[in-house]
Amino acid sequence: MSQSIEPNKETEVQQDLKEPVQVDQHIVEIVSDSGEGAQTAGQMFGTICAKMGKSVWTVEIIPAEIQPPPRSAPGASGNRIRIGSFPITNAGDLADVVVGFNEQALMGGMSAGKFKPGCIILLESMWRDHSDPQIAEAYTEVMGKLTADGYNVFEVPMEEECKKYVDNPQRGKNMFVVGLLCNIYNLDHRIAHEEIAHKFKRKGDKVIKPNIELLEAGYRWADQNVPFKFDIPPCGITEPQIVCNGNTSLALGIVASGMEVCAMYPITPATSASHYLSDIFEEVGGIVHQCEDEISACAFAIGSSYAGKCAVTITSGPGMSLKTELMGLAVMGEIPLVLVNVQRGGPSTGLPTKVEQGDLLSTLHGTHGDAPKIVMAAATIEDCFYSVITASKIAEAFRTLVVVLTHANLATGQQAFPRPQFNKEWVMPPFDQSPVPEGHPPYDWDPKTGLSQRFIPGQPGGMFALTGLAHTRESKVAYDPGVNQEGCHYRSLKLAAFQKTLKPPKVHGDEEGGDLLVIGWGSTKGAIEEAVDRVRKDGHSVSSLHIKFLQPMAPGIKEILQKFKKVFTVEINYSDDLEDELITEDNRRYSDLAWLLRAQYLIDVDCFSRVLGQPFKPGAIEAEIRRRLKNI
Repeated sequence: MSQSIEPNKETEVQQDLKEPVQVDQHIVEIVSDSGEGAQTAGQMFGTICAKMGKSVWTVEIIPAEIQPPPRSAPGASGNRIRIGSFPITNAGDLADVVVGFNEQALMGGMSAGKFKPGCIILLESMWRDHSDPQIAEAYTEVMGKLTADGYNVFEVPMEEECKKYVDNPQRGKNMFVVGLLCNIYNLDHRIAHEEIAHKFKRKGDKVIKPNIELLEAGYRWADQNVPFKFDIPPCGITEPQIVCNGNTSLALGIVASGMEVCAMYPITPATSASHYLSDIFEEVGGIVHQCEDEISACAFAIGSSYAGKCAVTITSGPGMSLKTELMGLAVMGEIPLVLVNVQRGGPSTGLPTKVEQGDLLSTLHGTHGDAPKIVMAAATIEDCFYSVITASKIAEAFRTLVVVLTHANLATGQQAFPRPQFNKEWVMPPFDQSPVPEGHPPYDWDPKTGLSQRFIPGQPGGMFALTGLAHTRESKVAYDPGVNQEGCHYRSLKLAAFQKTLKPPKVHGDEEGGDLLVIGWGSTKGAIEEAVDRVRKDGHSVSSLHIKFLQPMAPGIKEILQKFKKVFTVEINYSDDLEDELITEDNRRYSDLAWLLRAQYLIDVDCFSRVLGQPFKPGAIEAEIRRRLKNI
């Protein structure tokens, strides 16, 4: 192990092997070349922490390329794990401990300023004496920079130690690192044994046994060589928990909702939801249909819904573009459909593995003609589960399209949350398929709500010709004056009727108003509220509001906005910066939610948005809040 740098005030390195330093939270990053298992190591470490009662939030570090070049900063793969003794709702700010499988994998995080001053770095040492002099020189150069920048660096002979147990250390370092971290964070490594057995259960003892040996080797090595330990107390959890990522949570919600068909075409970062469903759905009577493209996936789901039970299709931004025409068919035919958009960076292929919230406006308005739909966004990994259940019930009750927006950060991140207890109200009751009275039209729109009875194929007296053309109440194609106006009116009226069922969102902070209101949607909730709480501790009058339903929006929002001197949104989508010399109030492009709020409520809503491909850090939001407070 190399000589460590003297610790500074930000990160105290404990030099006593016996007594761990107690901290209330830490952020750990594990980075490697793609394919070396750093993502798996992070997931497993986070799960072990959660099973020991700690609060956890993880974010996968995924390169944009499928097979990026090794030993390159853009090709770094891995995981960020935030652990705390209090409820964790976001990925936090700067890393306390970083494990690097090579020095180049660290460079992206360093250049992005992701590491805390004095951060502890555990670095694979095999590169120091590499046979390629250029690699050895690069390692020495980075080590010098790490030293000069004040990081606490410890070299770890991962390759050398893993060779004692496996022929190919590249396939075993990740379990060695899990053992290393289990020791450093005072975790029960027997729980890690259970996780390894679960992870590799299909591969049997030939794989499970050596991975456990590697984990134990890492645990022992840390015990004998690492001069520090940390202990993060449990966060007081008293009820059973589950630990999963957002796509798994989404899949579990689909099962719990009673939906029986999921039709989708593989697309990053949504695909893993179908993988999990494929493993479990048939056991509960469901079907996962992998279609030949995004268009047929949406068509298959619509056909399944038309046949009698609401179906779901899952995609990402490019898939949404392809599904547009079929979305219009679902609206025109008033066929229930749940569509999940796991957003990613765009436009075009964009940032397929990175986080963005850039699809809000296209989701609301990206169809030809008037095609009203209900749009909602999940705020947490737990919320992915409940959102899809809610969406299913809404789609069935209002005979409409409901879009659920998540994104890459929620899809791949992990969170522990209370184990859901099944509620029969999650599932719509069976349809009344008694004979339809003679002369009863298939679109007998209620003048107050726009709702009409849904006919199921085979229902006596319920036969009619379904069409995507403009039609009368009897589903007869018609272009007479007023027919299309009437249909648009009643399809839109359903959104108004649904809006009346919503409650005003709750303000986080001072409900009676104040100097500044920060508004968000989706996964920015945790980071916004943490930033607001930090500023409020200093006595500032700052609050936040999180909007779950984006179309229609809940009642009471305008009244809330009017209570504050200044309002701005925080979003992971693009907006122009007024500091740019070409940008003025006349030509500025606002972020998506800010644009919507300004148009809907005619209130001067400003915005703070970034498209860095990363989740918002609470520290960045806090700094922006404090900057704006100075100008009030």
